[in-house]
This record gives sequence, structure tokens and C-alpha cells, in this order.
Amino acid sequence: MSRKSFKSKIIVPTILVLIVLTVVLAVFISVKFLSYSNKLIDQKVIADTNSLRLHVNNGRSYSKTAAVSMASHPEVIKAVKNRDREEILRVSAFALELYQINFFTVTDENGIVLARTHAPETFGDPLTNQQGIKDALDGKVSTYFEAGTVVKVSVRTGAPIRDADGTLIGVVSTGVRFDTNEVVDELKELFHSDVTVCLGDTRLATTLRKDGRRITGTKLDPHIAKVVIDQKKEFADDADLFNIPYKAFYMPLIDANDEAFATFVIATPMSELRAEANALVRNTILISFTGLAGACIILYMVMASISKPLIMLAHEMDEIQEGRLSVIIDAQGDDEIGHAGKSLQKVVDILHKLIDDINVTISEHEKGNTDYRLDTSSFHGDYQLLADRIMELSSLGLIDQMTGIPNRRSFDYRLDLEWNRAKREKMPLSMLMIDVDHFKTFNDTYGHQQGDSVLQVVAKTLMLLIKRGVDFAARWGGEEFVVLLPNTDSDGARHVAETIRTTIENTEIPGIAGDPVKKVTISVGINTLVPSSEKTIANLVSQADEALYRAKETGRNKVCV
Repeated sequence: MSRKSFKSKIIVPTILVLIVLTVVLAVFISVKFLSYSNKLIDQKVIADTNSLRLHVNNGRSYSKTAAVSMASHPEVIKAVKNRDREEILRVSAFALELYQINFFTVTDENGIVLARTHAPETFGDPLTNQQGIKDALDGKVSTYFEAGTVVKVSVRTGAPIRDADGTLIGVVSTGVRFDTNEVVDELKELFHSDVTVCLGDTRLATTLRKDGRRITGTKLDPHIAKVVIDQKKEFADDADLFNIPYKAFYMPLIDANDEAFATFVIATPMSELRAEANALVRNTILISFTGLAGACIILYMVMASISKPLIMLAHEMDEIQEGRLSVIIDAQGDDEIGHAGKSLQKVVDILHKLIDDINVTISEHEKGNTDYRLDTSSFHGDYQLLADRIMELSSLGLIDQMTGIPNRRSFDYRLDLEWNRAKREKMPLSMLMIDVDHFKTFNDTYGHQQGDSVLQVVAKTLMLLIKRGVDFAARWGGEEFVVLLPNTDSDGARHVAETIRTTIENTEIPGIAGDPVKKVTISVGINTLVPSSEKTIANLVSQADEALYRAKETGRNKVCV
């Protein structure tokens, strides 16, 4: 191509196109970014709102699970029956860490306090004014949001404690509190927004500060308090605190008397985000027009000199496009073409590393090491997004989508890994085969959606109770689950199995309103082997299955070894 034709066919049309595109782009960016800033704020408020609801609901679930478990625990029942306050505190301590609750109180059959965590030295006072305690004294398990003397804002569950013959001997009340600065600080880290908990219209705990100090003890806006507290409605509004605009969401907590006694507030600052968006618009327009002027001048001067390396770079890019990542980019010189070549070589290197890391991750997963994860922190931008998505797709093949726990394929990988390890180290390996009793009848009675809820409850219980890092739980298929316990003898496996069985037996299945049958049971078969050349994985699985069959044939809701 001659110099004249190159100029007339490339440079002049390119400059004209640049002018048109720059003007269109500047207008488009101005409109788009201003709209996007508002949309981003709205989306963040929605996301924070959903996360807050999930946090509150999790508190309800933790409280209920802890109360039911403590009320059915044999050592707790014995300690309550003996009225041994120190023993009650000792044997009940497991619930604080296991079920993520903050406090519990145990009373006798008249509602008189026997022991409590948040004030152990205080006992003998009646707690029949608490609705959860009252319901438990009537034999019911109930969960309410409540305001207390020590714990101002919390969710509490009351559950009756009965002895072996079914006589009511006491009540346990467990709770998760929301009224501390530690709670709102934790939520701020999670939401990246300011969080406040109010008792009535007064800020009890908050991350909002004025002059470096938290604004606890201050009042909500009267109009907002009327809507949220008096009318018991969730409410979103623009707020102005200390001359800083916020997008705020208010969520009331309703107590047992159907009164809104407390409020959660999430406040998202808008000014910084909008200022960044406006500055980005201005800078983009300025850069666009500045770049256009410079491009028109430089383009004419350097087009001829860069044509050769540009053509070479284009050829190398074609090589990469066709999948030949082994190409070496000729990135000589410090000009734009040289910089582009070096950047392109970095892209090739990143893709090489990404492919290598993905292959290692897949290999680890195939070996049964399903906890192995690709470290995506070394990637940035879309490369990191790509790595994360590939890892998600890799995990899909190893996770049961309905229950959210590892699937049969993942279990097979892990079983092979743990079998070889146990064989090498000559240590016992235990396997629990678990089956939900009468699941077909349950499905036919309540429907498949309720049946799915049962399987999800069982899966969640397994993940809560299987605590050691080496232990592994998975869905075997249908209504069957499996648990792998490395370096665990038969007695240890039986203990774990009994804990799982009793916990599920005492767990209420949600969503079966009006029906007296609200619980399910499981049967468990256990097999423990020390792997050797004479014993195989098939022996471990088949004998665990045989034990499960005996458990079901001899009455169900039991553990057979």
C-alpha cells in the first residue's frame, strides 16, 4: 500500500470516525453513569435488606435448634431433675458454641430460674412473664422476639424439658441477641453499610458516629418511628445524618404481643458513590476530547512508522485467537506497539497460569480432595471472575444441588482418598449409612416439596454435627445419606450416629401446619474396618448397607453396627 493510499483510506476515515464516536460516547456515558449510580444504590439497599432478613431468620433457627437439642439432651434432663445448677451450666455449655446462641436460661416446672448464663449468680426469680417460657410450661416449643432486662433485644425459643415418663420437670430458653455494638460492627463488615439496632425509638447499638463517638441513646426521626413502630411496617427512605445523605431501610421486630418493640436500620451513604460517578463522567468526557485532539495529530505523524510492527502484532494476535498460546510476542521497543505487545504477552502468561491452576484443581477434586480451591487472589478483573466461574462449574459436579452438601460422586472420590490413607496408616475407617424412615409415605402424604424440606433438614443437621475437618457427609441418593469418619472406631462411630439420630428425631420439620406428625426419624447402619489387602472398599460399603437393612427391619429409628 502506497503512502498516499494509506493516508486516504485509513487515516482520514479513522479521524472522522473518532470524532463521531467520541461525541456519541461522551453523551452516552453522561446519561448512563448518572442512571447507573442511582441503580447501584437501589440494588445495594435490596441486597442489604435481604441479607438482614437472612441474618434475623438465622438467629431464629439457631435459637430453636439449640432449645430443642438442650431439652432432649439426657445429661441436661438429669441435671435439671437433680436441681444441680452448676451441673446444668456445665452440661449445657455445648449449645453456646455448637448452635451459635448467646445465652440460655433453665427454669423448673413452675418457671423459677435454676440457672442462666448471662447472670449465673442470680437465680430463684420467676420468668413466667416471658412468652416463650409460658408456652414451654404449656408443653409447646415457640420462638419470639423479646425485650429483656439484661438482654434488651433478642430472639428467644422456649422448650419444655421432660423426664423419661413424660413429666414436665423444667423449661429451657435459648437466645441470640442483637443489641450489642459487636453485633452491628459484624454486620457492617458484612454489608459495608452502617447498621443500627433500636429499642423503641432509641438507638441501642449503632455503627453511626458523630465526632468519633457512637450515637447510642439518640432518637429516630418521629415520622419514621411512627411508621415502623406504631404501624409495624418495613420502611425505606432517604435520610440526612450529620449533613450526609443516606439511603436507609428500617425493619421492625415484632414481639409475642404483636407489638413492634425494636428496629433494625441499614443506612447506605450515597454522596461518595454519586461523587465518584459524576467525577468519572467528567473525566471520561475530558479524556475523550483530549484524546481525540492528540490522536488526530499523532495518527497522521506515526501511522506509516507503526504499520510494520502493527501488522506483526496483528498476526501474533491471530495466532492466539486460534488457540496457539505457545506463541512468543515480539514486543520490542518502548512505544505503544511495544507496550501492546508486552501487555498481550502478559495476557498469554495469565491464561497459561489460569489453565495450569485449573488443571491442578480438577486433579485434586478427582482425587477426592473436594476442599481444595483455586486461589483466585492472584488474578484481577475479568480473569478473576473467569476463574471463580470455572471453579463454580467444577463444584457443581460435586455438590448435590437440592441439599447443598457433597453428592455421591464427591463421596466416591473422598472414600477412595480416605481408604488409601487409612490403609497406609493402619487406622480404622468408619462409615455411616443413613436412611430417612417412611420417606415414601411422607412424600405421598405431604408432597414432594415437603419431602425436599425433610432432606434439607437432614443434610443441614449432618453438616452441623460433623465437626472434624477430616469427617465427610454426602447425599448417597434418594433419601439416603452417608458419613465418613476417618480414624474412628466402632464406639466412636456409634456415638456420632446416635447424636445424629436423636437430633433429627427431636427436630421439628417446618411447613406441616395443622398436622400432629411434625418430625421424622432415621435409621443408621455402621461399619468400621481397618483396610488391608483382604478387605476392600466394597466390603466397607456393603456391610454398612447390611447394618442399615437390619436397623430398618428391626423397627427403624435405631442404629445398628
